[in-house]
Amino acid sequence: MKKYIAILISSLWMLILITSCRKQLDLYPVSSISDAQYWKTPEQFDAFVAGLHTLFRNNNAAFQTLGEMRGDIFGTEPGSGSSFTGEATQGLERFWTQNLNLDNPGVSNFGGFYSTINQINLLIAKLNTTSVVTPANKNHYLGIAYGIRAYYYYHLYRSWGGVVISTEPITGDNINIGNLAKAASSAAEVMALIKADLEKSVTSFGNDYAIRNNKGYWSKAATQMLKADVYLWTTNRGGGAADATIAKTALTDIQSNIPALQLLPSYANIFPTTSRGNNEIIFSIRYQLNEANLSFVSSSFVPQTSLITNFYDSLAVRQFNVTTDNWGGLLRAPVRIAAYRQFSTLDTRRLASIQAAYTKTGSTYTIAGCFADKYAGEQSAGARSIDNDWPIYRYADLLLMKAEAEVALGQDPSAEINLVRARAFSSNYNASVQGYPNQAIDANPKEAILQERFLEFVFEGKRWYDLRRFGDTYVYEHTTLLPSQSYALYWPIDRNSLTNNKLLVQTPGYSAF
Repeated sequence: MKKYIAILISSLWMLILITSCRKQLDLYPVSSISDAQYWKTPEQFDAFVAGLHTLFRNNNAAFQTLGEMRGDIFGTEPGSGSSFTGEATQGLERFWTQNLNLDNPGVSNFGGFYSTINQINLLIAKLNTTSVVTPANKNHYLGIAYGIRAYYYYHLYRSWGGVVISTEPITGDNINIGNLAKAASSAAEVMALIKADLEKSVTSFGNDYAIRNNKGYWSKAATQMLKADVYLWTTNRGGGAADATIAKTALTDIQSNIPALQLLPSYANIFPTTSRGNNEIIFSIRYQLNEANLSFVSSSFVPQTSLITNFYDSLAVRQFNVTTDNWGGLLRAPVRIAAYRQFSTLDTRRLASIQAAYTKTGSTYTIAGCFADKYAGEQSAGARSIDNDWPIYRYADLLLMKAEAEVALGQDPSAEINLVRARAFSSNYNASVQGYPNQAIDANPKEAILQERFLEFVFEGKRWYDLRRFGDTYVYEHTTLLPSQSYALYWPIDRNSLTNNKLLVQTPGYSAF
């Protein structure tokens, strides 16, 4: 028992207690916690669940990397080199060039996910043996725990296939794959665990559709979104209509029981710091000024202030300046110019997601490069703090996954797709031009949905996973990965993990040592 508490204090509570006085985010307990007192009161369970979401936030960068960086959004290309970014890519180019190996794995130690999984396992064990938590809270927290554990294993499954399964709490500090000292289970066994956890989460939540902490806590709706994603994945891998029906039912359940969820009228209003927890958000990772920010965005995705001021915004007919454009970052992963050009000039999502920068000669503008500006943060004391919430699930995702299920079932996806398109084009929307099935791409409904998801979810950690979910051929079509490199649909295991856990076997196709 004391060892379990040591895990808690060393790898969870220090994260919480450091900033416990900042109550605005509602993620931290007020009182300090001692070994002897722990698991004795409902408030301690409440605080543990809060801390679990803090750990989830700490994995945000890994979620984004695994879900998006190997897709076709980011990358350098002619016209978008270091003369624009001012930075070397520092190895990030390995993602979009599909050049990963055990010494350059992109993500090491399985994203650090097993430390959080262990805390989830501990919470499940304690909830199943406690009598101090009300039945309603106990079930709600079990719903959260099983749902988040399924979310982590779904990342692991999509990225490495078969991985180590751990469902019981283990002792020790800084849990990693080496501490587990066991072989990986098969991909089929991992998927079975994911689906079992999803059912346990749904059952635990029951009729409780509350979304707590201003959309910053996992909920039944989040579980149903994940369930739809998982079953759409298996729809394309032999599950067929049966799994597509399960996916659609999960999404319809959210719509039926949380009618307040809807698309915001303006796409640009989803992401600002002044719009946290809005009606489109189902679940987001919470950030807060002077508490936590999207540091990985600043370190790789937005430019130095002194560099961007050398360029122009051609649409605003202005040169960037240090007051308005004080990004203060490092641009190691620019948005591809080709990605920017996939947007119609009438699509409001283009300028709400990507900033293009131009050189100017006389009155002629020439595009130099692009960067993601979806998370603009807020100004504080003359500096920019990128502390937007990061959406995991929102209503547009629900609509487009529902359309995906409908296509798989031979049904008409027009209603869902056109809600998204109408919002995107706003006053420029003409159903006979932009509406489904009137765009040329709509002749292939799956490609139409993939394109809509590309335009809708730039820099939300979804693109690579979307391509993978639709099927391997879509990965080869839209990214630099070749059919001859099919092994690289998965990620390599890093050298340290293979060294620390001798029972692990390198992902087939990659060098072990």
